[in-house]
Amino acid sequence: MNRTNNVFHYLSWPVQNVVAFTTTVHHPEQFKRSSSYGNFNLGLHVGDDKSILQSNRNLLLNYLPEKTSIQWLEQVHGNNVEVITTCSGVLIADASITQQKNIALAVMTADCLPIIISSLDGSEIAVIHGGWKPLSQNIIEQTLLKMNTAVQDLHVWLGPCIGPASFEVGKEVYEQFISIDSDFKKAFVAFKSSENEIKYLANLHLIAQVQLEKLGAQYVYSLPHCTFTQTDDYYSYRRSHKTGRMATMICRT
Repeated sequence: MNRTNNVFHYLSWPVQNVVAFTTTVHHPEQFKRSSSYGNFNLGLHVGDDKSILQSNRNLLLNYLPEKTSIQWLEQVHGNNVEVITTCSGVLIADASITQQKNIALAVMTADCLPIIISSLDGSEIAVIHGGWKPLSQNIIEQTLLKMNTAVQDLHVWLGPCIGPASFEVGKEVYEQFISIDSDFKKAFVAFKSSENEIKYLANLHLIAQVQLEKLGAQYVYSLPHCTFTQTDDYYSYRRSHKTGRMATMICRT
């Protein structure tokens, strides 16, 4: 379901009239530099050289429809969802929706789960920053509630994130999800840490899939690459605290 060019992962799904992709650490023009932030960092908030970042962000416009502007978010690991009618400055939210052309919706990740949503004809689109905190605050449901398209008619794509063999969380995270719904148990595997504590391996894709199934979503696609272990392709905050960010975006054509 995914077409890869070693730089971007383009979605290949039944949805029409959209461009959708997630970036990697690789620069589209094969520019290389020696930096903790890698070759194609898109996160303005991580301490990287702002002139290089702006150049990287501007380069994205070459891969989007003409006259497109990108709507970036200040992601705060909450559940605020913005409906975008005109592209504006950075908005404080972890999800956005639009029915407008010439607006590319973007989220940044470096282990969290990027989620793209679209109607079949591409007339309504959304993106979600699916970290465990937004997911535990029902950001998927909050997004779907603000969309005009019926849930059963939406197509959802789950992108690269930290994988289920690498994402260690404490008991408090497990209990937070279980208090919402016991079905989340299937997304956690308990183990004993080196300090003899009970910890859990969490599966972000499965957490999202459980939520989507309960909400009535019928068309769910995924690219289950692990950002933590696939060191040559992805940024990972858990692996390298000082690191860049990928962008996942969608735009109507």
